[in-house]
This record gives sequence, structure tokens and C-alpha cells, in this order.
Amino acid sequence: MRERFFQNVYELVEKIPPGSVATYGQIALMLGHPRSARAVGFAMSGAPKERGLPCHRVLNQRGELSPEHVFGGRGVQRMLLEAEGISFLRDGRVDLRRHLWKPCV
Repeated sequence: MRERFFQNVYELVEKIPPGSVATYGQIALMLGHPRSARAVGFAMSGAPKERGLPCHRVLNQRGELSPEHVFGGRGVQRMLLEAEGISFLRDGRVDLRRHLWKPCV
């Protein structure tokens, strides 16, 4: 069951377009598991690198970048997001009002 959930997370993350970000909670909600944001984070931490997922586009609910041990550090994640046109607030968080993914459901 956990493996299927992880696969569903990966399939959804693959759909996040450049220039947009999603939150762990948003992904959990879209998968029908609104209380599973941490499980989404756990799935993302073990995402297979060969799959080429845009993991850098997934943030916490406040728009904060991932912990230092992920993506080679926050600097790398920020660089990847900035290259896609993502803007940041003065406190270093992503401007979710401008960049939160709004998929057509």
C-alpha cells in the first residue's frame, strides 16, 4: 500500500510545471489523503533519482525551502527555482500567491 502511495506522489509531482510549486499538503489533499503531508515528504525524500522528478518544486505550507540535507542544500533548490522564474519574498520563502500550482482538475 505504501509503495502505491509513493508512486501516486511521484506521478503527481511529475506534473508540476516549471514556474510553479506545490506543497506537501496540497499533494496529499490531491491524492485524497489530506492528513498525509508528512507521508508525502517521506516519499519525496526517497524519490528515485533516475526518475528525474522535479522535487525542488515541492515546499512546505509556508513556502520554505527543504532542509539543508536535501538537493545539496537550500542554495541549490533556490537556484533551480529561480532558473524557472520563481520569485522569493524578503524572508527567503517562495511567493506562494504567485507560484502555487493550480492544476485544472
